[in-house]
This record gives sequence, C-alpha cells and structure tokens, in this order.
Amino acid sequence: MCEEDLSQVFAALADPTRRAILARLAGGDATVNELAEPFDMSQPSISKHLKVLERAGLISRTREAQTRPCHLEPAPLFEVANWVEAYRSLWNASFDRLDALLNTNAKAQPKKPPTSKGRKTCSKITLRSRKA
Repeated sequence: MCEEDLSQVFAALADPTRRAILARLAGGDATVNELAEPFDMSQPSISKHLKVLERAGLISRTREAQTRPCHLEPAPLFEVANWVEAYRSLWNASFDRLDALLNTNAKAQPKKPPTSKGRKTCSKITLRSRKA
C-alpha cells in the first residue's frame, strides 16, 4: 500500500462515525438506511461518510435491485495493521528500557514508611476552625 493510500485509510478511520459504520459492517452487509438507523444524522450525511470509506477502499457497494448494500473490505485494515506492527519492536524496546530504568531507580532509593502527618494536621485545622 502506498503512502497516499495509507493516509486515506487513516483519515477515514479518524472519524468515530465511520469507525462505527465499519464495526456494523463487520457483522455483515447493510444498506445505507440500515447503516444510518443508529445515528442522529441525515441519510445524505451518512452517504458522505460512506463515500470517504469507499475512496479509502474500506467498503464497497454493489447493486441489488434498488438497494446498494455496503460490504466491508478488510484488506486496507490488514495493511494498517502491518504498518503498525512494524513499529511494535520499537515500542517494546522503549518499554524494556523504561522498565530497566524504573527497576534501577527503585533499587537505588531506600523505601521510607508512609507517614500520615498531613492527614492529622488537616483534621486538626478543620477542628480548630469549627471551634472558632
């Protein structure tokens, strides 16, 4: 997948309505009316979202009589997953370094017992102000 196609897919996925539409289509094909049903927006607004998803290659539409059911196209999602997966080793290495740093700092500092002076002081202040 080229950089421009990947950008279109990420742009399409950036909108929560479009992500909800994809989640619905993961359960099976649906018409525009069926997709619009749970949203408080007009059918033309839903159609605009569908066009964005279609341009990104995330859905396709077929014609069956007078309906145009939408179908989820998972290939671009696999491409996005592969792109993200390429960065997993970087994240894991960063987390490993952070874990090592935290362990080093935890061993270097002696543990102090927790004190509750602040709470007693606060309650004394509260009690004094009530008496006054």
